[in-house]
Parts: sequence; C-alpha cells; structure tokens
Amino acid sequence: QVQVVPSGGGLVQPGGSLRLSCVVTGSLGSINVMGWYRQAPGKQRELVATVTSGGSTNYADSVKGRFTISRDNAKNTVYLQMNSLKPEDTALYYCNVKSFRGLRQDDYWGQGTQVTVSS
Repeated sequence: QVQVVPSGGGLVQPGGSLRLSCVVTGSLGSINVMGWYRQAPGKQRELVATVTSGGSTNYADSVKGRFTISRDNAKNTVYLQMNSLKPEDTALYYCNVKSFRGLRQDDYWGQGTQVTVSS
C-alpha cells in the first residue's frame, strides 16, 4: 500500500522561503511522477510543479524562477523549495504521486499542508 506523507509548511513573511517534503512509502511503478498541487480558498486545485522518475520537471508559470522541485529516489522523497514567497502563494499544498505500470495509472495523494504567506 502506498502512503504519501508530507511535511513542512507554515507561516512566512512575503519574500521568505519554505521547504516542503514528501515521503512516499510502498511500491511504485518504475515510471512515476511526483508533484505538488495547491488549493487556495474558493479556488480549484492547481498544479504547482512535477518531477518525473527520469528527472524532468514542470512548473506552473506563476512559480517559475521562485520554486524548485527535486526528488531523492533513494529516499523516495520529493521536495519543493519555495523562495520569494508571495501572499498569493497562500494555499493548502498537496503532494501527489502518479505511478505507471503498463497501461495502468494509480494516483496517490497526501494530506494537505498549509502554507501561509503574510506579514
């Protein structure tokens, strides 16, 4: 059984930095994508950043140049380094893992972790 356990988050002033971590336990397909999504109050959940098992990354335009996603395959952990945070980055952040085995795709979500950017 796959479990997705995030950590990090909290309250930070505008311009500050935070790092989110997410440990994934259980068996994943050799091809998988780890990522972070976020949902602000009254808005739909949106993609923040993803990183494939091969190391390719993808970012939302709103975070490019400020956020960096990385993964440690030995530890099955994905990180999101968030710099130059803005109030509009305030949201509940969710870790997601997509696991591919042949034609089968499994989606796993962790609990949200709150990020609040405020002075």
